[in-house]
Amino acid sequence: MDQIHLKEIKAISYKKTTINKGYADRSLRINLDAKDIIITPIEEKVKNKFIGGKGYDLWLMWNAVLGDTKWNDPENTICISSGPLGGTPGYPGGGKSIVTSISPLTGAPIDSNVGGYFGPYKKFSGFDALQIDGKAEEETIIVIDGIENTIKLFEAKNLPTDAYELSDVLTRYFDKEKPVNVSVVTTGPGAKHTFFGCLNFSWWDAGRKRVRYKQAGRGGIGTVFADKKIKAIVARCGAISMKTNNPADFESLKAVTKTHAKEIHNLDPKQNRMALVGTTHLVPIMNDHDCLPVHNFKFGSHPQSHAIGEEIFEHLFDKGFDGCWKGCAVACSHGVKDFSPMTGPYKGKKVFVDGPEYETIAGCGANLGIFDAHTIVEINFYCDAYGLDTISVGTSIGFVMECFENNLITADHTGGMELSFGSRLNSLEIIHQMARGEGFGRIVGKGVRQMKKIFATDFGANTDFMQDIGMESKGLEFSEYITKESLAQQGGYGLALKGPQHDEAWLIFLDMVHNFMPTFENKAEALHWFPMFRTWFGLCGLCKLPWNDIIPEDNKTTSEPAKVIKHVGWYADFFSAVTGRKTKPDDLILMSEAVYNFQRIFNLKMGFGTREHDTLPYRAIGPVTVEEYESRQERYDQQLTDKYGITINNMDSKEKTAVLRQKREEQYELLKDAVYERRGWNKNGIPTLETVKNLGIDFPEVMEILKKNGVTK
Repeated sequence: MDQIHLKEIKAISYKKTTINKGYADRSLRINLDAKDIIITPIEEKVKNKFIGGKGYDLWLMWNAVLGDTKWNDPENTICISSGPLGGTPGYPGGGKSIVTSISPLTGAPIDSNVGGYFGPYKKFSGFDALQIDGKAEEETIIVIDGIENTIKLFEAKNLPTDAYELSDVLTRYFDKEKPVNVSVVTTGPGAKHTFFGCLNFSWWDAGRKRVRYKQAGRGGIGTVFADKKIKAIVARCGAISMKTNNPADFESLKAVTKTHAKEIHNLDPKQNRMALVGTTHLVPIMNDHDCLPVHNFKFGSHPQSHAIGEEIFEHLFDKGFDGCWKGCAVACSHGVKDFSPMTGPYKGKKVFVDGPEYETIAGCGANLGIFDAHTIVEINFYCDAYGLDTISVGTSIGFVMECFENNLITADHTGGMELSFGSRLNSLEIIHQMARGEGFGRIVGKGVRQMKKIFATDFGANTDFMQDIGMESKGLEFSEYITKESLAQQGGYGLALKGPQHDEAWLIFLDMVHNFMPTFENKAEALHWFPMFRTWFGLCGLCKLPWNDIIPEDNKTTSEPAKVIKHVGWYADFFSAVTGRKTKPDDLILMSEAVYNFQRIFNLKMGFGTREHDTLPYRAIGPVTVEEYESRQERYDQQLTDKYGITINNMDSKEKTAVLRQKREEQYELLKDAVYERRGWNKNGIPTLETVKNLGIDFPEVMEILKKNGVTK
């Protein structure tokens, strides 16, 4: 597309403030109904309590929505923020944005951490946070130009529909001479027709001279984006250096940045080789430890897993620097060059595919019984182009396949498609149907929770069985790890505020392999500390991979190797150097506790946030079927006899499966009690008045919500 025509409908000029100690101290609100562009100072008390990033997003959302606001109501807002540390060139993982909205899948606040250049570019253009509400009448492009110091709204017609072509066109349009100055946020046609639309955040790959992408995938924020008729958001920014954040202590910032980056350069080649293979190194590790989801999370390993492992993708990935932020030493954002899809609108054409990451390989590969790397790459490409979250796509299709194999649904329901495990071409056809809003794909695009209702009501499917195998909690599809043998990770998923996403607590190895947390108290402590520290990355605009995916050589000799304490100290130094707030490691946890508890109460405001919502499908806890039990019979028999003291000599597999279920479900409820107590919540999973007051989030509306929910002490 050589020429595009945009109709300017609103424009303002603004005076750009100098970033001070990591903050612009202003937010930008775009109301699409009134076409208002509003710049607002961020109060010091908000900065001190909510820090930035996810904290700012949640505070803006809290003040924008009502308790009965639905995802497609005009007052629902999309918020995008970086944090005070975000945009520091050279610091590993320093370029993240955090996006929030009310989710179409869960009805509660969802947050997604994403790379690309948009977050830093927006901040350095003068705004810590962006809030978009209302609905446009026509497809609209929002442009934040930090070079010309203007904000403009355009009506957009006849532009490309898929994210790849659209981002490329807009990048070149808004800065033809220096496309590296532009970052674009888009979705695709699939977001209009599903509940799990994602957002693509771009950056210009100078070496390959092309636009690249990272995804804010979880929870359907792309669907909200499409519903508001936002075609794209563009940020334009000039040269950036380590001084652009105007740190409080520049020399200390240089020192900690150099130290952390040097360690990664030295150790990554010896450890996970993420600069070569990204997160694909996890495939053989998860398979070896029975944690790779296979056939809708039924099994944890497969003999063909080598066909989709790191060695395969090391050869498929294009060689070259692959950081999604300037100078990131991890450089894990790999892609496949000159890939030729076998289906869909790009059939036979050569394309560049960003990814796949582990989650896509596991969810859209092993989980579907697909052990062909090229099919997975094609699924990855079309999900990105169509604006679809690969995690929800893989987990949803996996659910469909198990329902199909158990005759809960048939070819009469799927439009004639055979959807057994391993159905490669029909899996792709479902994705194309999602993009077109047609056929059975439109049903799959509603997600696992809605499919359970539809299959029961319209097709007469067994509700109890679907509840056991439908891998969703709170309405969000599971990310791609088997949790049957890790009670702590069951808590990490079931107690996660937004639903089962591993970015709150990934405790499988610490619990299952290393046995670092044998007691409920140990697990509860881990399910306090790890979600709090991981939350901190979302407050500050950082990626968590440099924290614990590449670790110091002497880490095993430390008192708490799971926490990678040396790195926690570096992050405290990083925060101190930029913000000037003298910070110790424990302070990072306290920062997160305030925001974390505030989000729990936000869930309560929206009608969730209590014990009943912290449930899991039984497959996340233990074997649902006799087939599952017998696939690991020696393990399960031993647990029944040694751990629970049950005599099983006269039991058949069905009886043993039922007894094991009773015991495991009891254990999960006991874990809830222990975690709630450690977090300062009551038995119903609600923060107590004492907790709220100690954290300084006892705002009048918070107190009123607690009172309405019976919390008086």
